[in-house]
Amino acid sequence: MTNERSEGQAAMLTMVGVSHRNAPLSVRERFAISGEALPDVRHEVAERFGSGAIVATCNRLELYVPGEHEPGELAGFLCEAAGADPELAERYLLPRRDAEAVSHLYAVAAGIDSMVIGESEILGQVRSSFAATVAAGADTALLSRLFHTAIRLGRRARTETAIGHGALSISSIAAQQARELTADPAGAAVLVVGAGEAGRLAAASLVDHGIGSIAVSNRTESRAEALAEELGGRSVPYGSLGAELSAADVVIAATDAPEPVLNSGRVAGALVRREGAPQLIIDIGVPRACDPGIAAIPGVTYRDIDDLQEIAATHAHARAAEVQAVERLVEEETGRFLEWWEHLQVAPTIAALSERAEQLRQGELERTLRRLDLDEGERERVEAMTKALVRRILHDPIAALRERGDRDVYVDAVRHLFRLDEPADPPAAP
Repeated sequence: MTNERSEGQAAMLTMVGVSHRNAPLSVRERFAISGEALPDVRHEVAERFGSGAIVATCNRLELYVPGEHEPGELAGFLCEAAGADPELAERYLLPRRDAEAVSHLYAVAAGIDSMVIGESEILGQVRSSFAATVAAGADTALLSRLFHTAIRLGRRARTETAIGHGALSISSIAAQQARELTADPAGAAVLVVGAGEAGRLAAASLVDHGIGSIAVSNRTESRAEALAEELGGRSVPYGSLGAELSAADVVIAATDAPEPVLNSGRVAGALVRREGAPQLIIDIGVPRACDPGIAAIPGVTYRDIDDLQEIAATHAHARAAEVQAVERLVEEETGRFLEWWEHLQVAPTIAALSERAEQLRQGELERTLRRLDLDEGERERVEAMTKALVRRILHDPIAALRERGDRDVYVDAVRHLFRLDEPADPPAAP
């Protein structure tokens, strides 16, 4: 879909973002903003731009701001918020405007821009992103319609196509890898580091498939206890993580800490205490929860989120036909959104034109009726005739404003021809 605007046309939306589509994990983790910091960042969006929505997941960081903005300004803001090198912005923070930005968010909500095609978690993340935008006072009518239609489209995609049937997710792929790469899944001890949504989903999938035992550790002990209770496991104090690590056959690391919580020294020490027993570590954190150097430790099998992408790519290939079906829905809904936006732009001119015509009609009617000796019924018939005449005269100009693709040209012409930006002339004296 084209992203061009004719000269003078009002800008609708500016967006910049980075995702797994265009950046490796080593770059995406530089743009990660912790869940604790996001509320303040969203308030800063409202202060800096007046309005704007951030969509932040493990594989993307995107900022949508209504109106005309320099993409470099939005990119600079995200760099500041994430503490990223501004030089990375030029290479990886891709700009989109207007129709392209709208269709992109629709594709995200529909699950066809995800690393795992059709995954359902993203729809809830889009919904939560807009709820947080509202809470920060950074929403507008445009953002409200944009996100609500995106959420509605996400539901349509999953009910009208098979894009979500049997869909995987990063968390479920992590659990799948844990089952496949562990010699005895039913007897395996699993340690989950991080009690966020990604860790919870991965651990829940393992429990559903009969994994041996689950231990949960988190910086906030109450969250670890709540998740452990939900999973039928046990919580581990964060300070005892090192000792627990040596007992774990599988580690699911899913924190959003700015620095790795599992480094090579800690993992190597755990392997010594394991007396040669292998260990699988699956890191689905962004930024990574583990030092990638642990992959070189003998006995450790290490997978990060990008390592899981090969499995996701195989899944995507099998869903190519469904992706095409969803893309048609995205195009359809994007067209509807643009029609709404264009109508929103032309509506004030139509209202002003109708109001100007009504002022002229009433002025001339009053002057004429003062000169005529008419009874009440005759006066009503004359008034009805003038109203009908004005409607007939305005019908074609208003239809052209609503229907023509070059509406902005017509809007300018109508406002000039009917002097809609000037005060109305006083009615002529009788």
